[in-house]
Amino acid sequence: MGFPLHRPRRTRQSDLWRRMVRETHLSLDSCIYPLFVVPGRGVRHRVESMPGISQLSVDEAVAEAREVAAAGVPAVLIFAAPAQKDAKASAALDPKGLAAQAISAIKDACPQLLVWADVCLCGSTDHGHCGHVLPNGRIDNDASVESLAQVGLNYARAGADAVAPSDMMDGRVLAMRQLLDREGFETTPIVSYAAKYASSFYGPFREAAESAPAFGDRRSYQMDPANAREALREVLQDVEEGADLVMVKPAGPYLDVIRQVRDAVHLPVVAYQVSGEYSLIKAAAERGWIDERAAALETLTGIKRAGADLIITYFAPQLAKWLAE
Repeated sequence: MGFPLHRPRRTRQSDLWRRMVRETHLSLDSCIYPLFVVPGRGVRHRVESMPGISQLSVDEAVAEAREVAAAGVPAVLIFAAPAQKDAKASAALDPKGLAAQAISAIKDACPQLLVWADVCLCGSTDHGHCGHVLPNGRIDNDASVESLAQVGLNYARAGADAVAPSDMMDGRVLAMRQLLDREGFETTPIVSYAAKYASSFYGPFREAAESAPAFGDRRSYQMDPANAREALREVLQDVEEGADLVMVKPAGPYLDVIRQVRDAVHLPVVAYQVSGEYSLIKAAAERGWIDERAAALETLTGIKRAGADLIITYFAPQLAKWLAE
């Protein structure tokens, strides 16, 4: 036959051709930008391990939210690092606590911006774990679930457009759904961290959120990185319990899991490009080893191509600039 009749390069020969036949498209509409809120006023404290990211007081978080909303980012995800930390996670359970203040202030300033609220106890406990700890050091799943549901209700009352339980306790989605419905928040979506792995890529986040465990680790409740079938079990259980969106976290090392979840459910799939993924790119780019923009766009495209409908990413403000160019 001679040279093959089919030449895939025919539709790669110009930028216009490549754009026309592109299968996966990045859009700001699919991005959520995390914000880290701390006490005080006028606080903008740089997170050393996450270049470009800062801990923000509520007023500064409002200013940041205004900027990203104006750039076209549709949603933010709130993490709070209150000054008070105790075994009961009292700050998280306070209906007028730091996270609730930030939610209300951002919604008042940016009503068009969707505000998601991360629901966990780790940032408010003196031990840094995501649930209540028993005297023997084990996590009390059921007592934790009760508290987490109450925290989710507090955030809904503060105006959160979605609550996102990230603790990985068993049964927390059902408990939260039932309490929200009972209290008149049946329209508030639950974004479940359904497949959250015990990952080494969370290190920089723990500086930003001030949530490192004081002892042990989180492997008794976060997932083993070696397991994929278990992720589907977790996801399907959360769907059955009433989750409106399901999440895979981290994103980059778990593209296969994102794809399997996408094929298994009909709900929107969220992927979290976590702090370690972000900081690796930033650090390499600062040293001139890679092109930051190219690497960020490539990784985000890969996450989207794997099946994620939405991506939580620290690159969201930069992505807005890149897509506008």
